[in-house]
Amino acid sequence: MHPRVVAAFAHHDNLLTRRQALSHGITVPEIDRWVRVGDWVDVRRGVYALGEFWDGLDERTGRPLYLARAASAAMRKPHLMSHHSAGLEHGLDLLLPEPQLVHVTRPGVCGSRTEHGVKHHQAPYRPEQVVEVNGRRVLDLARTAVDIAREEGLGPGLVAADAVLRAGVERRRLVEAAEAMRSWPHVTRVRDVIDLADPGAENPFESMGRLLVSELGLGRPQTQFGLTDGRRAVWCDLRVGRHIFEMDGQLKYRPEAEGGVAVIAPERVLWEEKQRQDFICGFKLGVSRIVWADLWGRARVRARERLMREYLDTVARFGDSIADLEPYILRGPRRRR
Repeated sequence: MHPRVVAAFAHHDNLLTRRQALSHGITVPEIDRWVRVGDWVDVRRGVYALGEFWDGLDERTGRPLYLARAASAAMRKPHLMSHHSAGLEHGLDLLLPEPQLVHVTRPGVCGSRTEHGVKHHQAPYRPEQVVEVNGRRVLDLARTAVDIAREEGLGPGLVAADAVLRAGVERRRLVEAAEAMRSWPHVTRVRDVIDLADPGAENPFESMGRLLVSELGLGRPQTQFGLTDGRRAVWCDLRVGRHIFEMDGQLKYRPEAEGGVAVIAPERVLWEEKQRQDFICGFKLGVSRIVWADLWGRARVRARERLMREYLDTVARFGDSIADLEPYILRGPRRRR
């Protein structure tokens, strides 16, 4: 493909509308031919990406982000990106619902409606809640989190709120954003999310796992519980009493080349994980492991039953006070690498 065509896409952030393509001297027959052979991808009617660029986007966040950008590029009326679409633009690690919709908030729209995969929201907002991210007008982080909570419910809302707090937004900003919604539908979801939100969750899995552990009724779990013997330091995902709850996923055992996060051989990862658990249990703590499948449907009920059995076994063996661990507990926020 001619370099001027590739440069045109780069000039427009890897998305090119039909009108923009024509302004760069690309003809309609060329556009149609490149779409037909797969050199271009019709991301949204009249909005294109290079096939090689589109193929390189991950399906979890990359493609949803560019689908939202394509929908925005195709719209002629004033709008702001909001909800999950704003969250993706902000770079938040979110739990995306199915089916995935593009969300925009538009002044003057009566009610909410969904057309061609885009949900248009009528929702007042303050001027100071509008920010520019990557050259696009979006609602700010606090408003985005409460919008997701009200729209999608407790789980996705908690994931978003945790991510926003983790990004440095103060909890009071979430409260302020929610105050304007006091008479809006589903606002109680927002209040619950703000109450439960915790910046200690490092990813959506830890947010959702904390919600599962909270359902045991054992009190509020502590996130990022750290222990050291003076030589080694270990951080645990969740703690209740003397029991540790760890989120366990396949990604940490899978090499980066295969889509995982392991930078050493899987057997080495497994060996280090075993040594880590031995270190934790050496402080007379019990350990439970939670996998992604435990969070859904009937498996969630079985997981709660198992986790309660394991917790009660720990209490029977070691009690629930950690007063004796005081010299070994790490203080302050976790220093992430």
